[in-house]
Amino acid sequence: MSNEASEIIFRPGLEGVPVTHSSICDIDGLKGKLSYRGYSIEELAAHSTFLETAYLLIWGELPTEEQLNDFQAEVQMHRRVSFRVRDMLKCFPATGHPMDALQSSAASLGLFYSRRAIDNPEYVYDAVIRLIAKIPTMVAAFQLIRKGQDPIQPRDDLAYSANFLYMLTEREPDPIAARIFDRCLILHAEHSLNASTFSARVTASTLTDPYAVVASAVGTLAGPLHGGANEDVLAMLEEIAAPDKASLYLEQAIAKKQKIMGFGHREYRVKDPRATILQGLAEELFARFGKDQMYDVAIALEREASSCLASKGIYPNVDFYSGLVYRKLGIPRDLFTPVFAISRVAGWLAHWREQLGANRIFRPSQIYTGKKIRSWRPIEERNIEMGA
Repeated sequence: MSNEASEIIFRPGLEGVPVTHSSICDIDGLKGKLSYRGYSIEELAAHSTFLETAYLLIWGELPTEEQLNDFQAEVQMHRRVSFRVRDMLKCFPATGHPMDALQSSAASLGLFYSRRAIDNPEYVYDAVIRLIAKIPTMVAAFQLIRKGQDPIQPRDDLAYSANFLYMLTEREPDPIAARIFDRCLILHAEHSLNASTFSARVTASTLTDPYAVVASAVGTLAGPLHGGANEDVLAMLEEIAAPDKASLYLEQAIAKKQKIMGFGHREYRVKDPRATILQGLAEELFARFGKDQMYDVAIALEREASSCLASKGIYPNVDFYSGLVYRKLGIPRDLFTPVFAISRVAGWLAHWREQLGANRIFRPSQIYTGKKIRSWRPIEERNIEMGA
């Protein structure tokens, strides 16, 4: 290793290394504060809608009434997908993971709409509309197709979140359920430069089309170290089974140095503000539709964890309560991460636009640790050396 290379500070995973300027999302991990474009997540979850929040993230400001009405109307108009996309989904194996189906179908939109005219504001706007509108339809379509049913067409009289739940469950949702789901989408819409968002920005920096940008982000989100933790939380709660067993489970997990699913976050040293809101949403949902018994287990586990993990800055994160909410809404467990993607596409598109505004292709350096220069040898000599 050269002297120059040895002086480079290596940070695995780029932890703590700034790679861009951004005005989209701000996180204060010590105080447990999260804001989109300067608006607190608590205020947005209480008063906004997902589409209004998506507009804020992507275009930088809350819309006027006319802007929001136009945006909602455009999204509603573009919810349907081509019959060719539906036929493609029917060719996927029913045993395939919904995230793989989503990545493939999101990428396929580029075949229908991509001109890579990213310097054209009309093209950019249309791409935003199509991706926000069609991804929920594709997620719901694959769910029904893998069950051997035909997809349900979107309903123009239903709002964004209510329409997705309708297409997924084949029933018009209760207004309370639809509103709670919409608030869940707000909570998951953006979270600074996480792995999938960084993937989106790297892909965007090559000036490829936005459908490839979103497909790359979906592929990154599919990894078990990024998306899917709320699935694991439910499995953990079911393993614990009863509130009075939470203490023993926690004690044994800590002794084995086993990760407690739904606890800890690289950004937060206090309870994730989204977890606090989701806990309230869970209680609101249970009050209306009946309690999930695993909620009592979750409360007991959080209480026990506060005495032994809080001093280390380990608290519940966004995944700890979200799975309980999604399950009560009738969302299958392996669709939890695709639902995450439905929400996070707003953040990915916001970062796509921001990247285009001051673009430079990402090309990080490395510290080489391989062999020094050596000479090629004929295969006969290599065979003798290896005893072949």
